[in-house]
Amino acid sequence: MVKAVVGEESQLQLAEERLSQSSAPAQVGLVIGKLSSILDRGFVYDLVPTPQNDAGQPACLVLEPAKDNRKKGSKPKSQSSDSSSSLVIDKDWVAEHARQVSRMMVGGIRVVGIYVWAGEVAFKNSITELCQTVKVVAEAASLLEDDLDERLLIHVCYSPRRWACRTCTLSSNITSSSLRPCDFKMGRVLTSLQTFKCFYDFDLRLPIYQEKSLKSETLVGVLRNGILNYVKELRDAKVMIDGNMVVNDETCTTDGLHEVELFLPFMKDMYIEACSNKDVVGIVNFTGSVCSFSFLNSKEPISQAVADIKDDIIRSLLCRLDIICDEAGEDVGPNDDVIKETGNDSSSEKPVSQLVLHSLRKNCNLSLPRRVFVPWLAGTFISDYLQPSETLEVLKDHCVELMSMEAPNDASKILEPEEESLRVTTRSFWDIVLPYSSTSSSSQKKGGEITGKQTSQKTIKSPNVNFIAAIVILLLSVLVGYIFVRKS
Repeated sequence: MVKAVVGEESQLQLAEERLSQSSAPAQVGLVIGKLSSILDRGFVYDLVPTPQNDAGQPACLVLEPAKDNRKKGSKPKSQSSDSSSSLVIDKDWVAEHARQVSRMMVGGIRVVGIYVWAGEVAFKNSITELCQTVKVVAEAASLLEDDLDERLLIHVCYSPRRWACRTCTLSSNITSSSLRPCDFKMGRVLTSLQTFKCFYDFDLRLPIYQEKSLKSETLVGVLRNGILNYVKELRDAKVMIDGNMVVNDETCTTDGLHEVELFLPFMKDMYIEACSNKDVVGIVNFTGSVCSFSFLNSKEPISQAVADIKDDIIRSLLCRLDIICDEAGEDVGPNDDVIKETGNDSSSEKPVSQLVLHSLRKNCNLSLPRRVFVPWLAGTFISDYLQPSETLEVLKDHCVELMSMEAPNDASKILEPEEESLRVTTRSFWDIVLPYSSTSSSSQKKGGEITGKQTSQKTIKSPNVNFIAAIVILLLSVLVGYIFVRKS
């Protein structure tokens, strides 16, 4: 339960100045920070405004009563005098903004709620609308189960000028009673963060099941289920930080970058498990190396940084799948991975990620986006994902549109630790069970010297020769034994 919230003073003052200079009577956006269940405190790092929607309309408007005939040029301050004014929020658009911004977050930094810039009366008349917005934002930004069922609602009031923070308890039936006031103050938060970095290599092998044993699944569906099943194993991994095993909840007392290593116990080979399952028709091999950053408050234990690193790895994998799904609906270009799907309509082409795997008759490959890191605030980073054909210019556009920030002009400041993209390959069941069968058959086709009749004769004669040899060996053994018995 969050009892107090501390906001980064430098960033929130900049946000207040930006809001006061705008002519908008209301504005809604995302709160970026962290909620610590260990400290029962929340930390706010920055406020990110939600951009205009596709129609060019703001995500938050002030609804005036019909009888109000004020001039269009009236100041926002005068709007607070009307006891009937309220806020109308494009909740779906704010949720979409939260979904895309959450992909750019790293360990220890999250979308933790929303803020609203509005007058006191309009705010009070819109509590239910705001609570529902908090809920849809939480759902859109959550890829995994969260430890806390709370989010923040920050109200920046322009008349009178003041800040107020409330925690919102998430539930199926969220109402105004879900809000609870909490202590809010500004201070220095970002400068005390500790930095942790981890490279994690993985090799997941996931079975493809027949249609009768499982609903028809696409490649992305198989990968998503495999990653979610992998969460427990990753969270149970042993951890070393700067060469020392993490065994307790001590705090980090040293500055600088801390290197994190994860060690998983040996697990049974999924190839063997797949071969023993009669419902398995193939294997999806998901391999690569993930880079993760985590930022820890100085009062939190090291174990929290470890938990943030592990969650960030899983979130990063799931984010890449979401990007693949988002782009699958777009027109397939000449550089996209496509394959002709076998079935009634053999002429139709689909992205590899959308193929139904149990009906696939050929192997396929897919590259997932690679992760890059952009300097953010006070030595921290945010991340983004680039397709193999994309350049850093796409990254700059995302920073401006989603985070309202300028990406650095110097490309050397952008970290690209993942040199290669994550790779996904599908293989049929028989390629796994009999790895040499396809090689031998292809060599026979190339040679062209063995006819079908000769191959059949060779197949028939081979067991006969083995049977005769076994009988000869058996007779020789009996004869030798008989001779030894007679001599004794």
